[in-house]
Formats: sequence, C-alpha cells, structure tokens
Amino acid sequence: MRLPAARGPLSESLVRDLATRPALSDRTLESAARLADEVTDALTDEDLQLSLAICYELHYRGFDEVDDAWEWDPELLRLRAILEQLHLSALQELVGPVSVTDEPIDVQLTATIAADDGPSLSRFMAREGDLEQWREYLTVRSVYHLKEGDPHTFAIPRLSGRTKAAMVEIQADEYGGGSAARMHSELFGGLMRDLGLDSGYGALWDDAPAVAFSNVNTMSLFGLHRRWRGAALGHLTTVEMTSSEPSRRYSSGLRRLGFDESTTVFYDEHVEADAVHEQIASVDMCGAFVAENPELAADVLFGARCSLAMDGLAAKHLLGAWEAGRSALRREPSLAA
Repeated sequence: MRLPAARGPLSESLVRDLATRPALSDRTLESAARLADEVTDALTDEDLQLSLAICYELHYRGFDEVDDAWEWDPELLRLRAILEQLHLSALQELVGPVSVTDEPIDVQLTATIAADDGPSLSRFMAREGDLEQWREYLTVRSVYHLKEGDPHTFAIPRLSGRTKAAMVEIQADEYGGGSAARMHSELFGGLMRDLGLDSGYGALWDDAPAVAFSNVNTMSLFGLHRRWRGAALGHLTTVEMTSSEPSRRYSSGLRRLGFDESTTVFYDEHVEADAVHEQIASVDMCGAFVAENPELAADVLFGARCSLAMDGLAAKHLLGAWEAGRSALRREPSLAA
C-alpha cells in the first residue's frame, strides 16, 4: 500500500517524514499542536482523521515507502496519543454520558440499539440507490471492510476465559473459517470488483472522506488499548447485533440493480452469520466479560454507542451529499481496469 495524498499541514508533513526522514520533524510536531488548538470537529476533520489512520496503519500492513521501524517510534506514538485524545474526546461528546443499570448487559445493549434514531442508509440503498451511489458507498466502506475483523481482533490477547473463546469464535467466521476465499474482506473485494471498483488494499483511501476513517480509527483505538477492551467488545457486539437485517436490505438493493448471488454473497454471508453471532457476542462474550469486570460495563455500552454513532455519521454524510446532488467522495472513485 502506498502512502495516501495529504489533506492538510499535519498529514502532509507526516507523510514526508515517514517516507524520507529517520525521525519526526519539528514541523510535524508543530502542525499537530496547531491542529489540537484549532480543530472544531475532530471526527470529520480530514487532516486529523487521515493522520490518525496513517499512524494506525503502521500496526496493520504498513506502507511501501515506510520503514517498519516507525511502528513503535516513541515520538510518533506521542503524536498519535495527541490525535487519539482529540478523537476520543469528540466521541465522548457525541455519544454523551453512559448510564449502567442492574439488568444483564445483553439487555442493556439491546436497549441501547433500540434507542438509536440514526438514519437508515440500508433502506435508501435497497429502494433508491443507483449504481454510482453504490460505488460511493462501497468506497467509504472499503476503508474498513478490506481489513474486516482486524481492528477488533487486536483485543483478543487482552481477554481470557469464556470472553476470549466467544470472541475467537466470532472472529474465526470473519476470516472465513480457515478458507482464504471466504474471508469477509475477500468477499467484499469481489463485490467491489463486480461494481467496477479497484479492490486493492488501501487503493481508495484518497477518494474516501473523513467519516470513513473516523469509523475505523474508533475501532483501532479500542482494539489497540487494553484500557478500552470493554469498548472494543461493545463495539463488535453492536456490529453483530445490527448488521443482519441491513445486510438483507443491501443484498436486495444490489439485486434490484441486476446483480446476482455471486455479487451479493458478501451481504448474504452477513445475514446468516451475524444472526448467529448476536447471541454469542451479547451473552457469551459481553456477559462473561461484565461478570468478571463489572466496573467496565459502562465501557461496553460506550463502545456500543460509538458503533451506532459512527454508522449514523457516515449515513448522514452520504445521504446529505446525495440529497444536495453532489458526490459524497473527495474525488471520483478509482475504477478497476
């Protein structure tokens, strides 16, 4: 994967440092400090979200031009911590205070999901989404789905017992149960190719808006910090509890446009798998975790709220752009040869 194009002073300086220097420059550190003072909406700030995504990507597959030694560079980690705090503060402000009750955590998660009033992007795509809107939607989702499973998997070594076993069971399905062709990331890549998009890992980063990165950055933040392992579980559980029916709608929308099961297999897989995962995630995984760590119940619910909020943020961005008659992307998506 190549380094993405910069979107502001910080990402421009950061990209230059990673590709050409042995250490962060004063300019990069000054740009980060300035951004921290001036940013008004961290979750939609293009420069901040891309810079944070670049820092996190060093823990995934890295970049062609960047030495792997950068992954644990102390100065870069300090820079990342500044961006993480801005991102986390914005998340906390967006979702508001979390209240914990005496009910089982699966019941509380169900209530959290039921209270969500965000727009339904899946209903729009099922009934109205045209081919170009589908390409834009897939471009936004590709930032996550081409690494599907990986952000949450970071949490596995931080768990134990029944909680860990349940998460491994869920994640094993994300990775195709041992079959590379059935990995969800591979199935999504096939969907992209069928709609004429470049499915290369990271190929559409330059096209995707900030909301595509803020969603994945939230998962990476939770997965990479033991402190937020409860939030990682709540986030994953909410994904599993809320994706079955929307996936059915997305599959229906593709069929409306003339695509068959060879293209809809990504969503068809989620209709079936996530219906099974729902109970495993909410009862076995989160239930066991909260039983062992009752003080972290609020973190589980915080992660759940963040999952719903990030989906809502992306839906508002996409639907708002289309309603205004403009593209939701930064530029035209890259089509496959």
